[in-house]
Amino acid sequence: MDKAEADRHDKMLELAEYLADVLQKAVPSLTEQQVEEAGIYMAKNRDVFARAFKSQPDALSELINAPAEPVEKAESEESAEAPVKPAKAAKAAK
Repeated sequence: MDKAEADRHDKMLELAEYLADVLQKAVPSLTEQQVEEAGIYMAKNRDVFARAFKSQPDALSELINAPAEPVEKAESEESAEAPVKPAKAAKAAK
């Protein structure tokens, strides 16, 4: 993984963590695993969600019609690469 790709991955993980925090606050009944998976999914598909939020709700049809991609697999790959999420490490350092 080159530096630019690693930076993009770190930014995606940071966005995923913020999304998970917002989802947990908005829907407290969700489990930690559910909010993390949803946050990662939304962060990985941020461009589609951005278009949907900018008056193109039909952009979400790309995700609806796409083959299902399990988040657990992506999460386990990420944990093998970086056991501590960058945003959590930054919070811990404060």
